[in-house]
Amino acid sequence: MFGAVLVVLALAGPASAHVTIGPDTTAKGGSDVELTFRVPNEEDQANTTQLEVDFPTDKPITGVLPEPTPGWTVKVDDVTLATPIKTDDGTVTQVVQRITWSGGQIPPGQYQGFRVMLGSLPDNADSLTFKALQTYSNGDVVRWIDVQQPGQPEPDHPAPVLTLTAAAPDGASPSAPSSQVTATATASAPASSPSSAGITASAKTSDSTARGLGIAGIVIGVLGLAAGAFGITAARRKGAGTGTPE
Repeated sequence: MFGAVLVVLALAGPASAHVTIGPDTTAKGGSDVELTFRVPNEEDQANTTQLEVDFPTDKPITGVLPEPTPGWTVKVDDVTLATPIKTDDGTVTQVVQRITWSGGQIPPGQYQGFRVMLGSLPDNADSLTFKALQTYSNGDVVRWIDVQQPGQPEPDHPAPVLTLTAAAPDGASPSAPSSQVTATATASAPASSPSSAGITASAKTSDSTARGLGIAGIVIGVLGLAAGAFGITAARRKGAGTGTPE
């Protein structure tokens, strides 16, 4: 029994990593979207020396630009569309069909990210599949081209897939739902309220203080006048009582 378990574990081996894309979800019809093809090295004694990625031409993406990757050379192949695409910048007749990175090396136990910018995504698709070929220095080629079928287990070499979601409403950020925007606005609003409330309270306090001081000053003034008048009257009476008759 113990020997059978060892055989099963030996056959299972370590879990393999796949060529993936990140982020793997974005909005339909989005523009200037940055994607990264993440390529792990699954060999023990060979380096990855080339990555070839095919772009979907049945659901074309316009304005694809690869980012320079240090140590790697990039080659872009275009294809002419059977039906041109009309955009705000004019009519597009050619799109990227394939991008190939070569000349670099991904050692065993490491991975490399290859970044691209997509100028404009289609708005009539739910997902985009990017089939990829990974070439090793020993001549091995891993074909990441299997398409996941609904209700079926994940294939051994799945192709990277970008899921497209419904576009965000006009004026709302795709990464922040309208409810979140409203909540954020509501939460940030009181930040300025305490200061204005403090100014109003301070103004009311100053006004009350000024009025109190004014009234106190009037009272003191009245008392002073009364005291002065009393003193003059008393002096006159005193003088009248002590005078010498003629």
